[in-house]
Amino acid sequence: MTNYIIAPSILSADFTQLASQIAACESAGADWIHVDVMDGHFVPNMTVGPLIVEACRRATKLPLDVHLMIEKPERYLEAFAEAGASGLTVHVETCPHIHRTLEHIRSLGCRAGVTLNPGTPVVMIDPVLHLADLVLVLTVNPGFGGQAFLSETIGKITEIRRRLDGIGSEAYLEVDGGIASNTLPIVKNAGANAFVSGSAVFKYPRGIQAGIWALREAIG
Repeated sequence: MTNYIIAPSILSADFTQLASQIAACESAGADWIHVDVMDGHFVPNMTVGPLIVEACRRATKLPLDVHLMIEKPERYLEAFAEAGASGLTVHVETCPHIHRTLEHIRSLGCRAGVTLNPGTPVVMIDPVLHLADLVLVLTVNPGFGGQAFLSETIGKITEIRRRLDGIGSEAYLEVDGGIASNTLPIVKNAGANAFVSGSAVFKYPRGIQAGIWALREAIG
């Protein structure tokens, strides 16, 4: 049976209540905590660094799924691993030596993830699919939370699922961007099995627990 992952994204959390909100996610049955790292260069926003990852590590025993939307991520891999990241996902667009970067992540004891922007073709990650423990498909343009789901990314999910199955890879196929109870079944049917969701958890009208349960119900 496929193990479906729900990973609340703290990009939508109330940072004045971060520890308690992460604890609420854990008690509600979240599988991972997703941390978006942005540098204001590769994407038009700035967010958090290793100190926040370290704070999250102290707040939960759940795996920390860290997405590095930054230029030259290889400079910071050790810092994020030491801060407590369980997985590090890097962009093919920012890593000229992507094989080496993924191997370095693995050498640090972290799950190695690769991702690509909505406008980047799938063929760009083909050479390293065999090295990836996780492939992230962004279903919005990266940089800000709360964006609308881009339906044109569905074909990309299907194509990556076909390629992963073709090489016998057990990598997670993760999606992030506009994932809520109405869009989750669509990306699940396309082949995704890990679902990052920010607003649909932390801004859910009936609270974090109800938001996670709604996502779990959408998985079926």
